[in-house]
Amino acid sequence: MRMLPIIAAGFIGIALAGAASPQTAAQDMKNAGHESKEAVKSVGKGTGKAVTTGAKKTKRVVKKGAHAVADETREGAEKVERKTAR
Repeated sequence: MRMLPIIAAGFIGIALAGAASPQTAAQDMKNAGHESKEAVKSVGKGTGKAVTTGAKKTKRVVKKGAHAVADETREGAEKVERKTAR
């Protein structure tokens, strides 16, 4: 007689644990989705910052090179002018 309440309590406990499990799994999936979303946003921000930095550095180097070419062209033109002026 004493075994019946113990067995019944065991079955009730298993049933309640089983009923709570799908809710927990669903919430775990939602949490995983939110964490994935935040990770993608973080990666996107990092990539955007890297692209911006790279673009600025490229612009600076190209500008510096263009000025160097312009200076050399100017010097070459002056040399030609000095040679033809004689």
